[in-house]
Amino acid sequence: MTYVQGFVLAVPTANKDKFIAHANLGDGVFMDEGANRILECWQDKVEKGHTTDFFGAVDCKEDESVVFSWIEWPDRETYQAAQDGIEELVKTDPRMDPEKNPMPFDGMRMIYGGFTPLVDEGTAIDAPYVQGFIVPVPEGNQAAYRKAAIDMWEIMKDYGAKRVVEAWQDDVSHGKQTDFFRSVKAEQGEIVVFSFIEWESREACDGAHEKMMQDERIKGFEDEKPPFDGKRMVYGSFAPVVELTKQPVGA
Repeated sequence: MTYVQGFVLAVPTANKDKFIAHANLGDGVFMDEGANRILECWQDKVEKGHTTDFFGAVDCKEDESVVFSWIEWPDRETYQAAQDGIEELVKTDPRMDPEKNPMPFDGMRMIYGGFTPLVDEGTAIDAPYVQGFIVPVPEGNQAAYRKAAIDMWEIMKDYGAKRVVEAWQDDVSHGKQTDFFRSVKAEQGEIVVFSFIEWESREACDGAHEKMMQDERIKGFEDEKPPFDGKRMVYGSFAPVVELTKQPVGA
């Protein structure tokens, strides 16, 4: 079963080209360690929120942009093996050497963690336009959240969405400065969901929104109490700048 390692980071906007070069080199290590797919997605349509947002999630500065990224591993075991060997790789693999491939961003503010997919519907596509989400969900609402996600997918796919992944918190730690919990102001008894939707283009994504809002099936969501606090959900849209895959996407 696919296992998702999610990341959000703040990168100086002027360092975009350096970030792409750094990721293309460094991400190859994770591919060698068994990853199936890696996407690094640059901020495209991300707005400031009243309670939470992607900028606050990583203490983003005015001259920085948000990157939303993930690694897809074939299973948790492969992910864990890679995590266990990371310190040795930093010592032995020049692609991980901070002197030979320095981070063009503040790694202390990067948030990351491991997530188990509750929902993985549709088919991954090459160079997708990505909507990214971080969602605080009461731990006991897992089944209700999954049902709501599946019901929404049934609507989204009719308007052009190609794939949705809703991944439940599994290996997520508390950080000293930033972390996934702070990003959504998680309360006692809540966990974090890392989620993304793949579209063919920004035009397809933007065009679908208004049509979906007119769909009669949406009214069913309005009549039911959501299984999470939508006011603290973090969301935004991103364009891929790095994509590595082991096999043709969609295969």
